[in-house]
Amino acid sequence: MAHVAPWKTERVAQLVKEFQEASVIGVVGLQGIPGAQMQKIRSLLRGRANLLVTKNTLVHLALKEAAKKRKGLEELTPLVGGQVALVTAKVNPFKLFRDLESTKTRAPARGGEMAPEDILIREGETPFKPGPIVGELQKAGIPAVIEGGRVVIRKEKLMVKKGERIPRELAQGLTRLEIYPLVVGLDVRGIFEEGTVYPRDILSVDETAVLAQVQAATRGAFNLAVFAGYPTPMTIRPMIAQGFRKALSLAVQLGYPTKESIPLLLARAVAAGQALARNLPPETEAGVKEKAELAEKSSSTTK
Repeated sequence: MAHVAPWKTERVAQLVKEFQEASVIGVVGLQGIPGAQMQKIRSLLRGRANLLVTKNTLVHLALKEAAKKRKGLEELTPLVGGQVALVTAKVNPFKLFRDLESTKTRAPARGGEMAPEDILIREGETPFKPGPIVGELQKAGIPAVIEGGRVVIRKEKLMVKKGERIPRELAQGLTRLEIYPLVVGLDVRGIFEEGTVYPRDILSVDETAVLAQVQAATRGAFNLAVFAGYPTPMTIRPMIAQGFRKALSLAVQLGYPTKESIPLLLARAVAAGQALARNLPPETEAGVKEKAELAEKSSSTTK
């Protein structure tokens, strides 16, 4: 039987305990993060999440052991490969994802990296005075010229498309222009909670857009329920109010007197009388107006 170093056994036991007590557990990539940036990330996460960095083989053993009491935890195992770390916290996966994403910062390229997005050089003046910098920028393919005693980027230019390699000379020129194309930080691969592993594409949804969709769906369902006459605690009051308005309108149209419809019937009669008076000959207008005024007073008294 192969000898196992005591520290490895102890480390696996610590990880198992951490995995069993944490509400959520995430796997994050560490590729390309400098030591100084890593220390800053730890500082930013302090009090919100624990960052665990150890050998992948030990993490695999700990996940297998912890999965005996937490079903589904073993689904994280395929995500543990290369330079990774484990993150544990007591918040929901989406909150943890936002916290981890907030640790990302811009970094200069050294050359050879894949561009995470299109790299554009904007037209305009730079802070540089004429000198060797012009030749350096031009050698990197950047359209730099001297105008008015300053180094100027003559026109906007797409230097590297997303997914392409960044040439070393261009990387140096970008750094001189204080253009930092790389995004450095923890790369979330997946987060576990209550038997489910949430991949990055689900965790990175736009909360504002999703909330707007939920609100629109709620309004649509509410309107449909009211229109279809489907009673729920939310729709019963609007349905009753709608029914009352329809019944009152029908009573007025039919001339059916009720406590609620009589003021409306009288008002309609007054309006009809006034309209008729405007079309009568002058000799009968005075008498009709007098009757209309009496009807209007009667309507006011009833109200």
